[in-house]
Amino acid sequence: MKETILKSLAKIEEDFDVKILYAVESGSRAWGFPSKDSDYDVRFIYVHKKEDYLTIDQMGIGKKRDVIELPLNDLLDITGWELTKALKLFRKSNPPLMEWLRSQIVYYQAFSTIDQMKDLSKQVFAPHSCLHHYLNMASNNFRKCLQEGPIKIKNYINVLRPILAAKWIEKYNEFPPLEFPKLLEDLLPEGELKREVHTLLKKKISGDELDYEPKIEVINQFLNADIVRLKEYTSTINVDLPDFTPQLDQLFRNTLEEVWNERI
Repeated sequence: MKETILKSLAKIEEDFDVKILYAVESGSRAWGFPSKDSDYDVRFIYVHKKEDYLTIDQMGIGKKRDVIELPLNDLLDITGWELTKALKLFRKSNPPLMEWLRSQIVYYQAFSTIDQMKDLSKQVFAPHSCLHHYLNMASNNFRKCLQEGPIKIKNYINVLRPILAAKWIEKYNEFPPLEFPKLLEDLLPEGELKREVHTLLKKKISGDELDYEPKIEVINQFLNADIVRLKEYTSTINVDLPDFTPQLDQLFRNTLEEVWNERI
């Protein structure tokens, strides 16, 4: 599959006249619980030529899209963000982008931009913003999917993962690892709750993610209580981060020079 992904990325560069800097897996495979039917969720960051930026209409305005999306198929989902879009989101500690930078499944990386972003990511990390993201994801999924039984195994995992990510931020004040098993082992004590989550995880990986489970009361109680508690905790956080715009502006200019091998 990696060869197919690399061929798709090469065709994107040719069709859109861009350079891809980075491409990773971002879905259940990166999170450590792929099932036998899981597709590949490829996410990438790309840069246009210098002249495409030196116009009166900035990237992302009008016809100058800052996203490339290939048509979906049953096995492959490929989406990319243009570099200035990515850097503006990076400045805000955007959790999906921060996850891309931490994915252990890297399909492609070129030039120095991504390594520099990774070096900056600990400084850019905004716990308040990331906690809000994961708690909103967990709350919305919990409200929609878990209030009544029976419940799809996949939906349980889709609430547990962001809750555990939020708990990691609370415990370590750092961006959480992507791998769900790592979060599970570190954050849940031995006991009934952990055993039930392990059982769900095994069923998810075996391909039963769309099967229905009766409501698991110990998990529902844990999720309900921690959503409330973490929201209260998040309201007490007030982090004043410096403005990284000058550094990111320079990173963008340096990338154009490095990628296209010319002075700007």
